[in-house]
Amino acid sequence: MPRLGHKSSFAILPGRETLARAQVLKRSWPFFLDLTVAAIGLAVFYAIVRVAMLWAGPPSEQTVISLSPRALPLYAFYSIVRIFLAYILSLTFAVGYGYFAAYNKRVEAFMIAALDIMQSIPVLSFLPPVMLAMIALFPTRHVGVELGAIFLLFTGAVWNMAFSFYSSIKTIPRELREATDIYRYSRLQTLVQLELPYAAIGLVWNSVMSVAGAWFTLMPCEMLHLGTRDFRLPGLGSYLQTASEAKDGGGIAWGLITMIAIIVAIDQLIWRPLIAWSDKFKFEQVESSQRVSSPLLHLLTHSNAVKAIRRRTIVPLSEAIYHRLAEDREKRVARLATQPAAPASPVNRLLPWIAGAAAAVVVLIAAHHAIVLIQPVTGPQYLSLLKGAVATFLRVNLSLLLAAAWTIPVGVSIGFHPRLARLAQPLAQIAASVPATALFPVVLLVLIRLGGGLGIGSIALMLLGTQWYILFNVIAGAMAIPNDLKEVATLFRFSRWERWKTVILPGIFPFLITGMVTASGGAWNASIFAEYFPVDGKILTTVGLGEQIAEATDHAAFPMILLGTICISLMVVTTNRLVWRPLYRLAETRYKLG
Repeated sequence: MPRLGHKSSFAILPGRETLARAQVLKRSWPFFLDLTVAAIGLAVFYAIVRVAMLWAGPPSEQTVISLSPRALPLYAFYSIVRIFLAYILSLTFAVGYGYFAAYNKRVEAFMIAALDIMQSIPVLSFLPPVMLAMIALFPTRHVGVELGAIFLLFTGAVWNMAFSFYSSIKTIPRELREATDIYRYSRLQTLVQLELPYAAIGLVWNSVMSVAGAWFTLMPCEMLHLGTRDFRLPGLGSYLQTASEAKDGGGIAWGLITMIAIIVAIDQLIWRPLIAWSDKFKFEQVESSQRVSSPLLHLLTHSNAVKAIRRRTIVPLSEAIYHRLAEDREKRVARLATQPAAPASPVNRLLPWIAGAAAAVVVLIAAHHAIVLIQPVTGPQYLSLLKGAVATFLRVNLSLLLAAAWTIPVGVSIGFHPRLARLAQPLAQIAASVPATALFPVVLLVLIRLGGGLGIGSIALMLLGTQWYILFNVIAGAMAIPNDLKEVATLFRFSRWERWKTVILPGIFPFLITGMVTASGGAWNASIFAEYFPVDGKILTTVGLGEQIAEATDHAAFPMILLGTICISLMVVTTNRLVWRPLYRLAETRYKLG
């Protein structure tokens, strides 16, 4: 019979071993996290070297695009780099443009109208001048063509992000503004610690839509036709376009599978961590019981290397910058208190007038050349343009109503349920990234067999390209609704209609307006393809402004192209002035959290 002491020591021994193993794992786990972070850093460095080697080479026309599946990893890598650089450029522009528009009352209305016009102009309209300019800047290097493609991707991805950041700044609660004033935050500190965090949820979800839009326009951006010159950039978009022209079903399938795999990987490695990170910036007083989680975000937040970098570089640098800004502000305030303000110099007083006069001269010269260009247009052509403008205007607004009818309830459901978001978000990204022009022939053939035509099919194509702007913004708005309001609605036992009327619709209203504005611009953009579409060697058309612009482009009728673009701009500006501006003002005043 064993002794009690011996038995006790035998029973305790496995517990000590388990504890020792746990301590070893606790010490070794951060080491593996650091190795992972180091591997990511090496991969990024190799990617930079590889891209530099491609861009430093000479420009080449008629590049042969291999349809072998073995070429897909390298092509996908090149496309990802272009989309990533276009996104960084878009994010920088969106923050700068939205910030300047929100804080400059004199030019705010003009800047928002200009933004609305720019997003309504088709991406392909930028192609000839942009590519010719970039090739002229870098005639002996491949980098010119690459920068042109990146800029074209930028023009298809930036507008909704700029609208989102502008709307977020205008709807920041008053008490948060007052807190920054009390603590005497500088503009930079207010931007970093208030405005960017408050706009984070909307920016992240609009970033998802922007990258999906970049995938949407990738094919024409990597297959550039400039008259007799044909530039084909190695990439996933050119691979899909080449496979489509060759009617290679296997190549199309491999390309789509690769694109879907990349979208899912980006969702898990980038968007899911960013969504989980941005959720902490929700404006609420009661923490939600359901939070978005991300294994990669957990990895980064528990890495000793990342913590050391933040502790030794980011935190000291930011504190030094804020301290220096605070000292400069105190000195400036003290100087103004002791010294009278110096009168403005004549040059400073005249500078705005000189700039305004120069801008007026440029506008007058451009208007003169435009009038000279459109002089050959006849009266019947003006009437045809007017008729087409009315038809396209009705289609655009009908597509917006149809898109809002399903995206609002679906987006709210996804935003209120993180588990549903984990499943629905990648599917929505895949659907938004697949080019509508690739799906449209199938949709159009089905509609023709059912007795419809391009008149109905054009609305379907507008829906395929624009409904995602509303969906992603509604999801962002639903996720940004404070948990306090949801709990109050549950506590007072609101009916479903009362919950929608008092909590959901007011909560998502600023995001919904941003989604509707960007979707409207996307619908005008898509009208070029929706109303003039080639199928099986024939061109199907329907009455519309997009049809007339596309036909004029085919025949190089520049006066009609200019008139069509002017018509789009006038209708967009009028809609912005009569509809979107009052709704933005309503979001800033009545439906702002506070």
